[in-house]
This record gives sequence, C-alpha cells and structure tokens, in this order.
Amino acid sequence: MAKQISELKLGILGGGQLGRMLIQEAVNYNLTTLVLDPDADAPCKHIANYFENGSITDYDTVYNFGRKADIITIEIEKVNVEALEQLEKEGKKVFPQPRVIRLIQDKGIQKQFFKENDIPTAPFMLVNAKEDLANGKFQFPYILKLRKDGYDGKGVMRINSAADVQNAFEAPTLIEELVHFEKEIAVIVARNANGDVKTFPMVEMEFNPEANLVEFLISPSTYPESIQERAEKIAKDIAAALNITGILAVEMFITKHGDILVNELAPRPHNSGHQTIEGNYVSQFGQHLRAIFNLPLGDTRSISNAIMVNVLGEKGHDGVAKYDGLEKILSIEGVYVHLYGKKYTKPFRKMGHLTIIDQNREKAIEKARFVQQTLKVIS
Repeated sequence: MAKQISELKLGILGGGQLGRMLIQEAVNYNLTTLVLDPDADAPCKHIANYFENGSITDYDTVYNFGRKADIITIEIEKVNVEALEQLEKEGKKVFPQPRVIRLIQDKGIQKQFFKENDIPTAPFMLVNAKEDLANGKFQFPYILKLRKDGYDGKGVMRINSAADVQNAFEAPTLIEELVHFEKEIAVIVARNANGDVKTFPMVEMEFNPEANLVEFLISPSTYPESIQERAEKIAKDIAAALNITGILAVEMFITKHGDILVNELAPRPHNSGHQTIEGNYVSQFGQHLRAIFNLPLGDTRSISNAIMVNVLGEKGHDGVAKYDGLEKILSIEGVYVHLYGKKYTKPFRKMGHLTIIDQNREKAIEKARFVQQTLKVIS
C-alpha cells in the first residue's frame, strides 16, 4: 500500500522565504520537512523539522541530503543538478525534474527552448564573450543578460551605447531586443504527474526601477478576457512542452501593440504568486504540494481583489531590521503581513510582503499605496 502524504519526507533545496511559506502550507498536511541552505540563519531554520546548513551547489552535500527525503523540490534554481539526476536515477522523486532545472538555469538554453517550441519571445542572440558584443546585430539600446546565476534583477543591464559595452559582464550572455512594453504580467501554472493542468488568473506587476524587482502586484488583471486567455494558454503550452511536475511561473510582457512575449520562467513558487495565500481559493504553495504529490489540483479562482507589496530594505540602512509603521498598517482592514524571519536588512533586500484584500479594486490599490509608503524596514 502506498504511503500517505503525511508519512512522507519533503526535502527542500533552499531555505529562504519561498521555502518558509511552503513549509507553512506543508504543516497542514502533517508533512515532515527537511531543508538544506548555505545560510546558518536561513528563514526556514526554526520551522523545518530538520535543517541542514550546507551548500546547495555541492554534489555530495545535495546527494546525501536528498537521500534523507522521499520527494525533493527546490525554492531556488541554483542547485547541483548532477546530484539531483543521480537521486532521480536511484528512484527518488525530484520535482521539478532535474532536466527542467538544467534548462532554466541557463537563460540562453531557455530562450532556444522558446524558439524551438514557437513560444513568443523577444528576438535574441547568444554571446560567448564580452569582446563579441561589438559584432552584435542589435541596435542600441538593448538588454544584456547573464546566461547563468542572475536573480532578482541582478545579472541584467541595459546597453545604451558602445561606451556601455566596456562595463558588460565578463561571462556568457545573451542580447535581447529592447521591448517597449505596456505592462509586465505573470501567469502561474501547475501540473501534476497525471498531466492535470491549472493556471492562476493573470496578474499585473510593477517593478522598482532601481532594484529591478517586483514591488507591486495587482490580482486579478483587468485586461480584456482575450488577452488573459492568450497568456494562460502560453503558460499551459510551456508546462506541456516541458512536461513539468510542479508549479511554473511564466513572466511576460504585453507590448503596446497587444502582443504577448515571454520573458523568463521560474519552476517553483514565485514572487508573482504570494497574493494567492489570501486572495485565491488555493495558494501557489498549496498547489505546488498538490502537484508534486500528484494530488488533485486546487481551485485557482480569485476570492477578492488582492494587491501584493514587497517589503524591501530601505536605502541607507544596513543592520538589524526594525519595522517602522507596522502598527499603523495593521489598523487598516484587509492588510495581511508576511515577514520572512530575516534578522538583517540591507538596501532592497526582500524582508517580507504584504497582501491587501478588498472587494473594491480601487480601494485595494489605494490602501496598498498607503501601506507601501508607511511600512519601512530600517536598521
């Protein structure tokens, strides 16, 4: 007889806020959680059943950690794929599958996957070395991205002129045509091993121009149904082409002409889905667990308008975190606070997020703007 979910051990590579919120959901299933993270004080440390301080990129560390679990998942893509491939060969369940992680670790391979599968994306060119940028066919300005290890806006730069090429990354990159977009959007799709697929409603995102990471998110979108359906179909097509098991976040642009272009993928719970905890019938974290344990997928419909605001460390503050204005924002109806257990703040570090719920969309946005201006993470 197969083991019940509550008898299984879930291994999570990465102990940051995504792992923390996944564990908060896993508790409801009586799951035993094991976490590996290089930070001895990672956000998951005190809530996992077992916490190991170690490298998630070292083969032996990941392999030996994975042997302790029944199912292994990730909360960050920068992990040792070779170890996960070996564990998979030995019969461990690894979701997302190591081949998916390998593809997504390299933005160049990711872009080629889009091209091969007729997924709409901005024109691009792969570049092996900084010196090769001079031979690029793209006109200035264009976007330059590191093929590996970029995250949260790091590893991306805009090249405006030949002078900027001098400061380009000293590593394999890709050039991408600058997209003049109207809005950045995202769709999160989930797929279980049975092949059942469900998408969350499309969301609209606003980015912090300085830090280049999501600062403000509105769910659900008010774009025409036809655009939302197209975005959700693209997400489903990608999940099917990857044959992925688990959650997949698909970040996209809507151009000024109404075209939809895929920007990047994340095969794990994602910043663009935090509002689902209070705003949808099932959260992205609950859905990820359902998908990787091959359970029926949950109802992804929105319960209410939900605005998600990232709580970022203030500029000029570096040290033990203090949350200024917390009492003020908690006096507002429909405000939910999620702090990530990070002791130290630094400029633009993700310290938490807030979700603002209101049946009136404009009121929800108004409250969220106030909250965004009021809560400050200082040291």
